[in-house]
Amino acid sequence: MKAYISISYNNRRNISDILNAITEALQDAGVSPFVFVDTYTFSIAEEKQMMAQAMHDIDACDLLIAEVSDKAIGIGVEAGYARAKGKPVIYTRHTEAAHSTTLAGISNYQI
Repeated sequence: MKAYISISYNNRRNISDILNAITEALQDAGVSPFVFVDTYTFSIAEEKQMMAQAMHDIDACDLLIAEVSDKAIGIGVEAGYARAKGKPVIYTRHTEAAHSTTLAGISNYQI
């Protein structure tokens, strides 16, 4: 089983501890974590290739975890795509982070 973890590219450094906790919990449960922003680097001119790769990688996963402690449009796009493909979407955020009604509305589970 494989989980696509969708996070804010701009906030990546600030959520290292959270991301480590998520990936460790997944690994302990026998689920392979996949973090798109840690795997690829795209230039601004490669936006079509970036989204094609993201959709390909979401297709190859069994579920998507949307970590929304920092709201980002890309997380919503990825979660919406996963949901449209029939994949479970898990919405998670830090307790002090702003609530995302969009992600809460599209997710199957909230943590």
